[in-house]
Amino acid sequence: MSVKSVLCRFDEVPDGGAVSAHVDSATGGFELIVMRQGDTVVAYHNECPHAGRRLDYAPGQFLVRDGRIVCAVHGATFEVASGCCVGGPARSGLVSLPVEVVDGEVRLR
Repeated sequence: MSVKSVLCRFDEVPDGGAVSAHVDSATGGFELIVMRQGDTVVAYHNECPHAGRRLDYAPGQFLVRDGRIVCAVHGATFEVASGCCVGGPARSGLVSLPVEVVDGEVRLR
């Protein structure tokens, strides 16, 4: 794996919380939200499917509670574990990216 695939350190993601990570690409890159529940880490595009806005209410600050993340703009609610929409105006879930924890680092697969 290349160093570019490293999103963050596992211990930087609070249990039950989230951090943001930038992924470089030829077109300028994109933002991810990396969330953790216990030993499980998931990553999604930091974009609400309802209106295409970022999920954070301030850069890197997310509303995560009881295994759900809430979009700060219109209140769409998603399950952390699956990305499925469980409330609000969104009609689809979050777009996930496969990640793994290797040597204490969260990496894209």
